[in-house]
Amino acid sequence: MRNPFYQIVTLRSYARAIGWRTALQLRFLDGRVRTGLSKPSVIQLRPRNSRHALFMRTHTSDRDVLRQVFIQGEYEPVKLSNPKTIIDLGANVGYSAAYFLSKYPTASVLAVEPDPDSCAVCCCNLAPYGQRVRVIQGAAWPECAKLVLDKGAYRDGRDWTSQVKLASEGASRGGAQVEGYEIAALIALCEASEVDLLKIDIERSEIELFSRNAEKWLPRVKNLCIELHDSECAAVFFQAISNYCYDLSRKEDVTICQNLRQGIESGK
Repeated sequence: MRNPFYQIVTLRSYARAIGWRTALQLRFLDGRVRTGLSKPSVIQLRPRNSRHALFMRTHTSDRDVLRQVFIQGEYEPVKLSNPKTIIDLGANVGYSAAYFLSKYPTASVLAVEPDPDSCAVCCCNLAPYGQRVRVIQGAAWPECAKLVLDKGAYRDGRDWTSQVKLASEGASRGGAQVEGYEIAALIALCEASEVDLLKIDIERSEIELFSRNAEKWLPRVKNLCIELHDSECAAVFFQAISNYCYDLSRKEDVTICQNLRQGIESGK
């Protein structure tokens, strides 16, 4: 068992990021687990950096996503000036979208999530934002395609690691059918000429997304933040943007390319 001093330090660090009430809710939940008491399957939290309360499933990876977005602040380095259009690929249960909607009141968000269970929670979490947000159960792909969900086979196998693959490749696993959208089609759904921020966390599908047809939509993206899941993903991504200039930064597992623009020299 961790010592009381460590627990106090952790609680204070949580409170600084998400507020005392939410931090205490999480520590109370942890206490129930440690003492063997039953825990609710879903709780509702209100991090101070979210405009509205959020649902969190206690038996899934939701807690880890909440920690990344609201406690570790992995998207804090993203700096936008009065953004209008944000596309969130791999929206999971909507925490990143809620973060952006709360931070940027001028923005509308298109949230795209392939897993039907996570997408349902995402819809609940983002409903309070009304017409500023639209949620689509689907996945980003280099072209419009029929895909299937592949759960439990990647990394720790939990909800945040769900992948998609072409239906012809994944039919044997019996995954749920998923509509694959090309980025241009998603931009059209936003009724926008360009995207102020494209957030990507799609569990290695970034290899597919940036290996072909990226030149059709990259010129319409002003800022981009992406989780690159291994060295192969990174190589494909940076090759795709090699003819662009950008301001590069990183926070936790997220790579951030701001002020993305076509140029002779690649970003530094």
